[in-house]
Amino acid sequence: MKPLHYLGALTAAVAITFAGCSKDGSIDTSKVESTFSAAEPSTKSQVDQIVTAVKAGDFAAASAPLQALASNAKLTPDQQQAIKDLMTQVQEKVKEAAAKMAEQTAETVKKAQEGAGDALKNLGDKVKP
Repeated sequence: MKPLHYLGALTAAVAITFAGCSKDGSIDTSKVESTFSAAEPSTKSQVDQIVTAVKAGDFAAASAPLQALASNAKLTPDQQQAIKDLMTQVQEKVKEAAAKMAEQTAETVKKAQEGAGDALKNLGDKVKP
């Protein structure tokens, strides 16, 4: 039964670590904020939502509204460039987080396998006559 406890604990640790790892480093949102400071209220609201998500490190929540805003035909060239730059930075952070999660998952699986092997060995030692 211990291997299941190890696996559960390690899985929880990876999930908690991944949730926090996206906050490593920061993205400068000042260009987007200044470029959209005089935008119409609905667009400004979208930008505020995106900036809040980015500052919180929640890049997944920022991605969809960011892409929707990028497809807005009413944007000025400066606004389009600011959105494009922010999208590039967000995508890079998402890639970094995915790579880190893959690495942590591999480590978790390795530890779980070691824990399961140890538990089976201990069980085998107890069963021997």
